[in-house]
Amino acid sequence: MYEYHIYSQLKKYARAGKSFHVPGHKARGDFKSKFPVAGLDVTELSYSDNLMCPDGVIAEAQKDLAEITGAKKSYIVTDGSSAGIFAMLYAAAKRGNKIIVPRNSHQSVWNACRVFGFEPVIIQGKTENGIMLPSDGSELEELLSNDVNIAGLLAVSPDYYGNIAPLKQYSEVLKKYERLLIVDGAHGAHLVFSPDKKGYAGLYADMWVDGAHKSLPTLTQGALVCVNDEKIIPELEEGLNIFRTTSPSYPVMASVEYGYKYLYNNPKFYEEAETAVSAFRQKCAAPVYVSDDFTKIVADLGALGISSDVAAEQLEKKGIYSELSDGRHLIFYASPLTTAADLNSLNAALTAVVNNKKIKNTYKERPALPSNERTYSFLYALKNRRELVPLKKAAGRMCARSAGVTPPCIPVIVAGEIITSDAIEALSCAGHTFGLDGGAVWVVKR
Repeated sequence: MYEYHIYSQLKKYARAGKSFHVPGHKARGDFKSKFPVAGLDVTELSYSDNLMCPDGVIAEAQKDLAEITGAKKSYIVTDGSSAGIFAMLYAAAKRGNKIIVPRNSHQSVWNACRVFGFEPVIIQGKTENGIMLPSDGSELEELLSNDVNIAGLLAVSPDYYGNIAPLKQYSEVLKKYERLLIVDGAHGAHLVFSPDKKGYAGLYADMWVDGAHKSLPTLTQGALVCVNDEKIIPELEEGLNIFRTTSPSYPVMASVEYGYKYLYNNPKFYEEAETAVSAFRQKCAAPVYVSDDFTKIVADLGALGISSDVAAEQLEKKGIYSELSDGRHLIFYASPLTTAADLNSLNAALTAVVNNKKIKNTYKERPALPSNERTYSFLYALKNRRELVPLKKAAGRMCARSAGVTPPCIPVIVAGEIITSDAIEALSCAGHTFGLDGGAVWVVKR
Protein backbone atom coordinates (compact mmCIF):
# COMPACT_ATOMS: atom_id res chain seq x y z
CA MET A 1 0.00 0.00 0.00
CA TYR A 2 1.41 3.37 -1.02
CA GLU A 3 1.04 6.43 1.20
CA TYR A 4 -0.18 9.79 -0.09
CA HIS A 5 2.91 11.83 0.76
CA ILE A 6 1.93 15.24 -0.60
CA TYR A 7 -1.70 15.19 0.51
CA SER A 8 -0.82 13.95 4.00
CA GLN A 9 1.74 16.72 4.46
CA LEU A 10 -0.62 19.42 3.22
CA LYS A 11 -3.44 18.13 5.41
CA LYS A 12 -1.14 18.03 8.44
CA TYR A 13 -0.23 21.70 8.14
CA ALA A 14 -3.46 23.08 6.63
CA ARG A 15 -4.93 25.85 8.75
CA ALA A 16 -6.58 29.21 8.20
CA GLY A 17 -4.85 32.42 9.24
CA LYS A 18 -1.20 33.03 10.15
CA SER A 19 -0.36 33.10 6.46
CA PHE A 20 2.26 35.61 5.38
CA HIS A 21 2.96 33.98 2.02
CA VAL A 22 1.04 33.53 -1.22
CA PRO A 23 -1.69 32.78 -2.28
CA GLY A 24 -3.69 35.85 -1.45
CA HIS A 25 -6.93 34.14 -0.50
CA LYS A 26 -5.33 33.20 2.89
CA ALA A 27 -7.81 30.30 3.14
CA ARG A 28 -10.32 32.58 4.82
CA GLY A 29 -13.93 33.62 4.87
CA ASP A 30 -16.17 33.39 1.86
CA PHE A 31 -13.39 32.08 -0.36
CA LYS A 32 -12.74 29.10 1.89
CA SER A 33 -16.44 28.30 2.14
CA LYS A 34 -16.79 28.34 -1.66
CA PHE A 35 -13.45 26.59 -2.32
CA PRO A 36 -12.92 24.01 0.45
CA VAL A 37 -9.56 23.02 -1.02
CA ALA A 38 -8.18 26.44 -0.01
CA GLY A 39 -6.48 25.09 3.10
CA LEU A 40 -4.30 22.81 0.94
CA ASP A 41 -3.46 25.55 -1.55
CA VAL A 42 -0.02 26.69 -0.43
CA THR A 43 3.31 27.61 -1.96
CA GLU A 44 6.89 26.35 -1.55
CA LEU A 45 7.37 26.28 2.22
CA SER A 46 9.63 24.46 4.64
CA TYR A 47 7.22 21.53 4.86
CA SER A 48 5.70 21.47 1.35
CA ASP A 49 8.83 20.89 -0.81
CA ASN A 50 9.60 22.49 -4.19
CA LEU A 51 8.63 20.96 -7.55
CA MET A 52 11.58 22.62 -9.31
CA CYS A 53 14.13 20.90 -7.06
CA PRO A 54 12.29 18.40 -4.85
CA ASP A 55 13.96 16.79 -1.86
CA GLY A 56 10.97 16.15 0.43
CA VAL A 57 7.43 14.89 -0.02
CA ILE A 58 7.35 15.69 -3.75
CA ALA A 59 10.56 13.73 -4.29
CA GLU A 60 9.09 10.80 -2.35
CA ALA A 61 5.89 10.96 -4.36
CA GLN A 62 7.72 11.04 -7.72
CA LYS A 63 9.89 8.10 -6.69
CA ASP A 64 6.79 6.06 -5.89
CA LEU A 65 5.11 7.09 -9.14
CA ALA A 66 8.14 5.91 -11.12
CA GLU A 67 7.78 2.52 -9.44
CA ILE A 68 4.08 2.36 -10.29
CA THR A 69 4.54 3.40 -13.92
CA GLY A 70 7.70 1.34 -14.45
CA ALA A 71 9.69 4.42 -15.45
CA LYS A 72 13.28 5.29 -14.69
CA LYS A 73 11.97 8.64 -13.44
CA SER A 74 8.58 10.32 -13.25
CA TYR A 75 7.78 14.03 -12.95
CA ILE A 76 4.53 15.60 -11.77
CA VAL A 77 3.14 18.31 -14.05
CA THR A 78 0.39 20.75 -13.05
CA ASP A 79 0.10 22.41 -16.48
CA GLY A 80 -1.57 19.54 -18.33
CA SER A 81 -0.13 17.18 -20.91
CA SER A 82 0.72 20.13 -23.16
CA ALA A 83 3.58 21.18 -20.87
CA GLY A 84 4.81 17.59 -20.98
CA ILE A 85 4.73 17.61 -24.80
CA PHE A 86 6.85 20.75 -24.85
CA ALA A 87 9.36 19.35 -22.36
CA MET A 88 9.72 16.07 -24.25
CA LEU A 89 10.18 17.71 -27.65
CA TYR A 90 12.68 20.11 -26.08
CA ALA A 91 14.66 17.05 -24.97
CA ALA A 92 14.49 15.61 -28.48
CA ALA A 93 15.43 18.81 -30.31
CA LYS A 94 19.21 18.19 -30.20
CA ARG A 95 18.78 14.87 -31.98
CA GLY A 96 17.43 16.21 -35.26
CA ASN A 97 15.34 18.94 -36.84
CA LYS A 98 12.46 16.73 -37.98
CA ILE A 99 9.94 14.68 -36.02
CA ILE A 100 7.42 12.12 -37.31
CA VAL A 101 3.91 12.93 -36.08
CA PRO A 102 0.46 11.47 -36.75
CA ARG A 103 -2.01 13.78 -38.46
CA ASN A 104 -4.32 13.61 -35.44
CA SER A 105 -1.68 15.02 -33.09
CA HIS A 106 -2.83 17.53 -30.50
CA GLN A 107 -2.39 21.25 -31.12
CA SER A 108 0.41 21.34 -28.52
CA VAL A 109 2.53 19.08 -30.75
CA TRP A 110 2.28 21.46 -33.69
CA ASN A 111 2.93 24.44 -31.41
CA ALA A 112 6.05 22.76 -30.02
CA CYS A 113 7.27 22.02 -33.55
CA ARG A 114 6.92 25.70 -34.33
CA VAL A 115 8.79 26.80 -31.20
CA PHE A 116 11.67 24.33 -31.60
CA GLY A 117 11.97 24.53 -35.37
CA PHE A 118 10.91 20.94 -35.96
CA GLU A 119 9.67 20.08 -39.44
CA PRO A 120 6.80 17.62 -38.81
CA VAL A 121 6.81 14.55 -41.05
CA ILE A 122 3.14 13.59 -41.11
CA ILE A 123 1.93 10.00 -41.13
CA GLN A 124 -1.71 9.04 -41.39
CA GLY A 125 -3.60 5.79 -40.91
CA LYS A 126 -6.67 4.61 -42.74
CA THR A 127 -10.13 5.97 -42.00
CA GLU A 128 -12.94 3.54 -41.22
CA ASN A 129 -16.54 4.60 -40.54
CA GLY A 130 -15.42 8.18 -40.07
CA ILE A 131 -12.69 7.33 -37.55
CA MET A 132 -9.01 7.73 -38.36
CA LEU A 133 -6.92 4.76 -37.27
CA PRO A 134 -3.27 4.90 -36.15
CA SER A 135 -0.65 4.33 -38.80
CA ASP A 136 0.51 0.70 -38.91
CA GLY A 137 4.10 1.98 -39.04
CA SER A 138 4.86 0.47 -42.44
CA GLU A 139 6.35 3.75 -43.66
CA LEU A 140 8.76 4.19 -40.73
CA GLU A 141 11.59 2.08 -42.15
CA GLU A 142 11.76 4.10 -45.36
CA LEU A 143 11.46 7.46 -43.60
CA LEU A 144 14.17 6.72 -41.05
CA SER A 145 16.60 5.03 -43.42
CA ASN A 146 16.52 7.98 -45.80
CA ASP A 147 16.76 10.88 -43.34
CA VAL A 148 19.26 11.18 -40.49
CA ASN A 149 17.65 14.45 -39.41
CA ILE A 150 14.55 12.73 -38.01
CA ALA A 151 14.85 12.73 -34.21
CA GLY A 152 12.11 10.17 -33.74
CA LEU A 153 8.37 9.63 -33.66
CA LEU A 154 5.82 11.28 -31.40
CA ALA A 155 2.91 8.82 -31.32
CA VAL A 156 -0.63 9.46 -30.09
CA SER A 157 -1.87 6.51 -28.05
CA PRO A 158 -4.66 6.09 -27.18
CA ASP A 159 -6.46 8.68 -29.25
CA TYR A 160 -9.83 10.31 -28.57
CA TYR A 161 -11.66 7.26 -29.92
CA GLY A 162 -9.64 4.81 -27.84
CA ASN A 163 -7.46 3.52 -30.67
CA ILE A 164 -4.10 2.29 -29.41
CA ALA A 165 -1.14 2.63 -31.74
CA PRO A 166 1.12 -0.37 -32.48
CA LEU A 167 3.83 0.94 -30.16
CA LYS A 168 5.78 -2.33 -30.15
CA GLN A 169 6.20 -2.19 -33.93
CA TYR A 170 7.11 1.48 -33.79
CA SER A 171 9.67 0.83 -31.07
CA GLU A 172 11.40 -1.97 -32.94
CA VAL A 173 12.00 0.17 -36.02
CA LEU A 174 13.00 3.27 -34.07
CA LYS A 175 15.49 1.34 -31.93
CA LYS A 176 17.05 -0.11 -35.09
CA TYR A 177 17.83 3.43 -36.26
CA GLU A 178 18.58 4.76 -32.76
CA ARG A 179 15.72 7.27 -32.82
CA LEU A 180 13.33 8.21 -30.03
CA LEU A 181 9.83 6.93 -29.42
CA ILE A 182 7.88 9.65 -27.64
CA VAL A 183 4.24 9.06 -26.75
CA ASP A 184 1.45 11.50 -26.11
CA GLY A 185 -0.50 9.26 -23.75
CA ALA A 186 -2.75 12.07 -22.54
CA HIS A 187 -5.78 9.78 -22.72
CA GLY A 188 -4.15 6.61 -21.41
CA ALA A 189 -2.89 7.09 -17.85
CA HIS A 190 -5.22 4.32 -16.64
CA LEU A 191 -3.67 1.69 -18.93
CA VAL A 192 -0.83 1.05 -16.50
CA PHE A 193 -3.45 -0.57 -14.25
CA SER A 194 -4.81 -3.00 -16.83
CA PRO A 195 -3.96 -6.61 -15.91
CA ASP A 196 -1.46 -7.03 -18.76
CA LYS A 197 -0.73 -3.31 -19.25
CA LYS A 198 -1.83 -3.80 -22.86
CA GLY A 199 -1.26 -0.65 -24.86
CA TYR A 200 0.47 1.21 -22.05
CA ALA A 201 3.05 3.64 -23.43
CA GLY A 202 5.56 2.88 -20.67
CA LEU A 203 6.23 -0.59 -22.09
CA TYR A 204 7.90 0.83 -25.19
CA ALA A 205 8.42 4.60 -25.06
CA ASP A 206 11.63 6.45 -24.33
CA MET A 207 9.51 9.31 -22.98
CA TRP A 208 5.78 9.66 -22.49
CA VAL A 209 3.21 11.88 -20.85
CA ASP A 210 0.12 10.61 -19.03
CA GLY A 211 -2.79 13.01 -18.75
CA ALA A 212 -3.68 11.74 -15.30
CA HIS A 213 -6.68 14.05 -14.95
CA LYS A 214 -8.40 12.58 -18.02
CA SER A 215 -8.88 9.07 -16.68
CA LEU A 216 -7.66 8.90 -13.07
CA PRO A 217 -9.11 10.46 -9.88
CA THR A 218 -6.97 13.57 -10.39
CA LEU A 219 -7.76 17.28 -10.63
CA THR A 220 -7.81 18.93 -14.05
CA GLN A 221 -4.36 19.80 -15.42
CA GLY A 222 -2.67 17.05 -13.41
CA ALA A 223 -0.26 15.04 -15.55
CA LEU A 224 2.84 12.89 -15.29
CA VAL A 225 5.90 12.87 -17.55
CA CYS A 226 7.97 9.70 -17.51
CA VAL A 227 11.28 8.65 -19.03
CA ASN A 228 12.88 5.27 -19.67
CA ASP A 229 16.03 6.41 -21.49
CA GLU A 230 18.45 7.67 -18.85
CA LYS A 231 20.50 9.55 -21.46
CA ILE A 232 17.57 11.92 -22.02
CA ILE A 233 17.02 12.78 -18.36
CA PRO A 234 19.19 15.95 -18.20
CA GLU A 235 17.49 17.51 -21.26
CA LEU A 236 14.04 16.44 -20.11
CA GLU A 237 14.51 17.94 -16.66
CA GLU A 238 15.80 21.14 -18.26
CA GLY A 239 12.72 21.24 -20.49
CA LEU A 240 10.39 20.66 -17.56
CA ASN A 241 11.97 23.52 -15.63
CA ILE A 242 11.45 25.78 -18.63
CA PHE A 243 7.85 24.90 -19.42
CA ARG A 244 6.31 24.04 -16.06
CA THR A 245 5.01 26.92 -14.01
CA THR A 246 7.13 28.14 -11.09
CA SER A 247 3.90 28.39 -9.06
CA PRO A 248 2.48 24.88 -9.29
CA SER A 249 -0.84 24.05 -7.70
CA TYR A 250 -0.25 21.90 -4.62
CA PRO A 251 -3.79 20.46 -4.69
CA VAL A 252 -3.20 19.40 -8.31
CA MET A 253 0.19 17.90 -7.41
CA ALA A 254 -1.32 16.00 -4.50
CA SER A 255 -4.12 14.74 -6.72
CA VAL A 256 -1.70 13.37 -9.34
CA GLU A 257 0.00 11.29 -6.67
CA TYR A 258 -3.39 10.32 -5.26
CA GLY A 259 -4.80 9.24 -8.63
CA TYR A 260 -2.10 6.68 -9.33
CA LYS A 261 -1.80 5.39 -5.79
CA TYR A 262 -5.53 5.12 -5.22
CA LEU A 263 -5.95 2.79 -8.17
CA TYR A 264 -2.79 0.88 -7.32
CA ASN A 265 -4.08 0.39 -3.79
CA ASN A 266 -7.60 -0.46 -5.00
CA PRO A 267 -7.32 -2.52 -8.22
CA LYS A 268 -10.93 -3.68 -7.91
CA PHE A 269 -12.18 -0.35 -9.25
CA TYR A 270 -10.44 -0.87 -12.59
CA GLU A 271 -11.75 -4.41 -12.92
CA GLU A 272 -15.31 -3.46 -11.97
CA ALA A 273 -15.40 -0.49 -14.34
CA GLU A 274 -14.06 -2.53 -17.25
CA THR A 275 -16.70 -5.20 -16.61
CA ALA A 276 -19.45 -2.57 -16.39
CA VAL A 277 -18.43 -0.91 -19.66
CA SER A 278 -18.30 -4.29 -21.41
CA ALA A 279 -21.86 -4.98 -20.27
CA PHE A 280 -22.97 -1.50 -21.40
CA ARG A 281 -21.54 -2.02 -24.87
CA GLN A 282 -23.59 -5.20 -25.25
CA LYS A 283 -26.89 -3.49 -24.46
CA CYS A 284 -26.23 0.06 -25.69
CA ALA A 285 -29.12 1.65 -27.56
CA ALA A 286 -26.78 2.60 -30.43
CA PRO A 287 -24.07 0.67 -32.28
CA VAL A 288 -20.75 1.01 -30.44
CA TYR A 289 -17.32 1.35 -31.97
CA VAL A 290 -15.13 -0.98 -29.92
CA SER A 291 -11.49 -0.02 -29.39
CA ASP A 292 -8.79 -1.47 -27.15
CA ASP A 293 -9.42 1.21 -24.50
CA PHE A 294 -12.53 0.42 -22.50
CA THR A 295 -12.85 3.97 -21.12
CA LYS A 296 -13.79 5.40 -24.53
CA ILE A 297 -17.43 4.60 -25.30
CA VAL A 298 -18.08 5.62 -28.90
CA ALA A 299 -21.75 5.47 -29.93
CA ASP A 300 -22.39 5.57 -33.68
CA LEU A 301 -25.51 7.72 -33.94
CA GLY A 302 -24.98 8.25 -37.65
CA ALA A 303 -25.68 4.56 -38.24
CA LEU A 304 -29.18 5.27 -36.91
CA GLY A 305 -29.62 8.34 -39.10
CA ILE A 306 -29.23 10.67 -36.11
CA SER A 307 -26.87 13.61 -35.83
CA SER A 308 -24.66 13.13 -32.79
CA ASP A 309 -24.82 16.90 -32.25
CA VAL A 310 -28.60 16.74 -31.97
CA ALA A 311 -28.39 13.69 -29.71
CA ALA A 312 -25.87 15.47 -27.48
CA GLU A 313 -28.27 18.40 -27.05
CA GLN A 314 -31.09 16.03 -26.12
CA LEU A 315 -28.92 14.25 -23.55
CA GLU A 316 -27.84 17.53 -21.99
CA LYS A 317 -31.49 18.31 -21.32
CA LYS A 318 -31.45 15.11 -19.26
CA GLY A 319 -28.31 16.20 -17.40
CA ILE A 320 -25.90 13.96 -19.30
CA TYR A 321 -22.86 15.53 -20.97
CA SER A 322 -20.71 13.67 -23.46
CA GLU A 323 -17.01 14.30 -24.06
CA LEU A 324 -17.20 14.85 -27.81
CA SER A 325 -19.58 14.87 -30.75
CA ASP A 326 -18.14 14.71 -34.26
CA GLY A 327 -21.46 14.81 -36.09
CA ARG A 328 -21.66 11.03 -36.36
CA HIS A 329 -20.22 9.64 -33.13
CA LEU A 330 -20.99 10.60 -29.57
CA ILE A 331 -18.08 9.82 -27.25
CA PHE A 332 -18.60 9.19 -23.55
CA TYR A 333 -15.54 9.03 -21.33
CA ALA A 334 -15.62 6.48 -18.57
CA SER A 335 -12.87 5.93 -16.00
CA PRO A 336 -11.97 3.32 -13.40
CA LEU A 337 -14.37 5.19 -11.09
CA THR A 338 -17.35 4.79 -13.43
CA THR A 339 -19.98 2.43 -12.01
CA ALA A 340 -22.56 0.11 -13.50
CA ALA A 341 -25.27 2.41 -12.10
CA ASP A 342 -23.75 5.36 -13.99
CA LEU A 343 -23.84 3.39 -17.24
CA ASN A 344 -27.37 2.15 -16.66
CA SER A 345 -28.51 5.76 -16.33
CA LEU A 346 -26.64 6.66 -19.52
CA ASN A 347 -28.20 3.80 -21.46
CA ALA A 348 -31.71 4.69 -20.27
CA ALA A 349 -31.25 8.29 -21.39
CA LEU A 350 -29.61 7.30 -24.67
CA THR A 351 -32.42 4.83 -25.41
CA ALA A 352 -34.98 7.59 -24.94
CA VAL A 353 -33.05 9.89 -27.26
CA VAL A 354 -32.56 7.42 -30.11
CA ASN A 355 -36.25 6.47 -29.97
CA ASN A 356 -37.27 10.10 -30.41
CA LYS A 357 -38.83 10.18 -33.87
CA LYS A 358 -38.34 13.94 -34.11
CA ILE A 359 -34.57 13.57 -34.49
CA LYS A 360 -34.59 10.77 -37.07
CA ASN A 361 -32.89 11.57 -40.38
CA THR A 362 -30.92 14.47 -38.88
CA TYR A 363 -27.53 12.91 -39.70
CA LYS A 364 -25.54 14.51 -42.49
CA GLU A 365 -22.21 13.00 -43.42
CA ARG A 366 -19.19 15.23 -42.89
CA PRO A 367 -15.94 14.97 -44.81
CA ALA A 368 -13.25 12.82 -43.23
CA LEU A 369 -10.15 14.49 -41.88
CA PRO A 370 -8.44 15.22 -45.19
CA SER A 371 -5.08 13.96 -46.34
CA ASN A 372 -3.90 17.25 -47.76
CA GLU A 373 -1.29 17.94 -50.40
CA ARG A 374 1.99 19.26 -49.02
CA THR A 375 3.84 21.44 -51.48
CA TYR A 376 5.92 23.39 -48.98
CA SER A 377 7.20 22.79 -45.50
CA PHE A 378 5.43 23.59 -42.25
CA LEU A 379 8.23 25.96 -41.22
CA TYR A 380 8.32 27.66 -44.62
CA ALA A 381 4.64 28.51 -44.38
CA LEU A 382 4.98 29.84 -40.84
CA LYS A 383 7.90 32.13 -41.71
CA ASN A 384 6.43 33.72 -44.83
CA ARG A 385 4.20 36.76 -45.12
CA ARG A 386 0.57 35.91 -44.65
CA GLU A 387 -2.90 37.32 -45.10
CA LEU A 388 -6.43 36.57 -43.95
CA VAL A 389 -8.83 35.13 -46.49
CA PRO A 390 -12.49 34.18 -45.89
CA LEU A 391 -12.58 30.46 -45.28
CA LYS A 392 -15.11 29.87 -48.05
CA LYS A 393 -12.73 31.47 -50.57
CA ALA A 394 -9.52 29.80 -49.40
CA ALA A 395 -9.52 26.65 -51.58
CA GLY A 396 -6.20 26.26 -53.37
CA ARG A 397 -4.31 28.59 -51.05
CA MET A 398 -1.44 27.51 -48.82
CA CYS A 399 -2.29 27.44 -45.13
CA ALA A 400 -0.07 29.73 -43.05
CA ARG A 401 -1.50 28.90 -39.63
CA SER A 402 -2.84 25.47 -38.66
CA ALA A 403 -6.60 25.42 -38.10
CA GLY A 404 -8.69 22.70 -36.58
CA VAL A 405 -11.52 21.51 -34.41
CA THR A 406 -11.68 21.58 -30.62
CA PRO A 407 -12.32 19.28 -28.98
CA PRO A 408 -10.34 17.17 -29.82
CA CYS A 409 -7.98 20.07 -30.60
CA ILE A 410 -6.40 18.55 -33.70
CA PRO A 411 -5.79 20.35 -37.01
CA VAL A 412 -7.93 19.88 -40.09
CA ILE A 413 -5.37 21.80 -42.12
CA VAL A 414 -1.68 22.17 -41.20
CA ALA A 415 0.57 25.09 -42.10
CA GLY A 416 2.23 24.34 -45.45
CA GLU A 417 -0.71 22.34 -46.79
CA ILE A 418 -2.95 23.41 -49.63
CA ILE A 419 -6.47 24.13 -48.39
CA THR A 420 -9.02 21.83 -49.98
CA SER A 421 -12.78 22.03 -50.26
CA ASP A 422 -13.04 19.10 -47.82
CA ALA A 423 -10.94 21.00 -45.28
CA ILE A 424 -13.16 24.06 -45.68
CA GLU A 425 -16.31 21.99 -45.18
CA ALA A 426 -14.85 20.20 -42.13
CA LEU A 427 -14.00 23.52 -40.47
CA SER A 428 -17.32 25.09 -41.46
CA CYS A 429 -19.27 22.22 -39.86
CA ALA A 430 -17.40 22.39 -36.57
CA GLY A 431 -18.95 23.99 -33.54
CA HIS A 432 -15.64 25.14 -32.06
CA THR A 433 -12.41 25.77 -33.93
CA PHE A 434 -8.91 27.12 -33.42
CA GLY A 435 -6.64 28.91 -35.88
CA LEU A 436 -9.43 30.83 -37.61
CA ASP A 437 -9.94 34.54 -37.19
CA GLY A 438 -13.51 35.80 -37.54
CA GLY A 439 -14.40 33.11 -40.06
CA ALA A 440 -11.21 33.70 -42.06
CA VAL A 441 -8.08 31.58 -42.37
CA TRP A 442 -4.45 32.67 -42.56
CA VAL A 443 -2.80 31.84 -45.89
CA VAL A 444 0.64 32.51 -47.35
CA LYS A 445 0.55 35.82 -49.17
CA ARG A 446 0.92 35.64 -52.94
